[in-house]
Amino acid sequence: MKKETGKRATTPASTSASTNGSIKLKELAAHLGLSQSTVSRVMNDSGDEYRIAPETQKRILQAAALFNYEPNAVARQLRNKRSFTVGVMVPEISEGYASAVLGGIEDALLQEKYFYFVVSHRHRPDLLKGYPRLLLSRAVEGIIAVDTPIEEDLPVPVVAVSSHKHRNGVVAIELDHLTAARYALNHLSALGHRRIAFIKGQSFSSDTAARWNAIRKVCAELDIPIDPQLVVQLEGVLPGAEPGHQATRTLLSRGKPFTAVFSFNDVSAIGAIAALHEAGLHVPRDVSVVGFDDIPAAATIRPGLTTVRQPLYDMGSAAAVNLLRLIRDGNPASAPQSILVMPTFMQRHSTARRADKPARSSK
Repeated sequence: MKKETGKRATTPASTSASTNGSIKLKELAAHLGLSQSTVSRVMNDSGDEYRIAPETQKRILQAAALFNYEPNAVARQLRNKRSFTVGVMVPEISEGYASAVLGGIEDALLQEKYFYFVVSHRHRPDLLKGYPRLLLSRAVEGIIAVDTPIEEDLPVPVVAVSSHKHRNGVVAIELDHLTAARYALNHLSALGHRRIAFIKGQSFSSDTAARWNAIRKVCAELDIPIDPQLVVQLEGVLPGAEPGHQATRTLLSRGKPFTAVFSFNDVSAIGAIAALHEAGLHVPRDVSVVGFDDIPAAATIRPGLTTVRQPLYDMGSAAAVNLLRLIRDGNPASAPQSILVMPTFMQRHSTARRADKPARSSK
């Protein structure tokens, strides 16, 4: 057996480090007095699996850092027929829903040393159709679809966040929208609100129909009337608060009184608060506002936003963990069809007891 100690940490004479700053596996192994397979196993994070002594692993890693040695990742992938890469599809990347989900996905993938591509489609039909094939051409081993419909069968595992269309081979991470609606509407009802305005999500959002159906069911349970004149829908694909601002202006222009607004998400609720202030109305003295998601800005705006909290980071993490499990097991039939996650309720300062005079436009 070759002696593994007593070597000086000097660059081997045969190395090309003097010209390109790195050495080859063969040269590093010769310098350490170890076999190439031992060095390769340590560099590929398999040292414990092959019971290589911790001291030997440490010595290999120190020498690799000293001589700027990096394993040939491409060659390893070709040998193993693995890319250690997944694709992530999102509608857009901005503060709010998608970025919070991506945070959970990213941390879970980095933990397992996976690389990932992110593509944003802005709900364009050509991109929704073309991106899965584009990602497959990049040799991804699986795809995470965030608020994104997957309409075709793909040859890799797929996990969908906020999907309500169950498909064979696709694991869906879903929020319990009925519980979420009960949190918000029970809260408003307890404060005496009966004239509630609703801002629905865009028609293309995966959550819009499920959330609205839950709201209708809970309103029936609580005997809260839904006035069609107090229901508006977010329009357009632009991120941020402007769609909620415009929707609230539409509500006010109809001249129907209301004392509370339940908005599809936090960014639209922030836009609603701005529109109410512009109309000369105070939140929450004149109108209470409830959002959905609990993005970071919800706690810092004034007034602090009362909202239904989706565990967005945890949903992203669960999506990544389940996708990697599918990749490793290679048996989609053994995976659950859906995973239900629970919301929580964050009461802040944008809600208060019902105003004596319901809100109307000041125009």
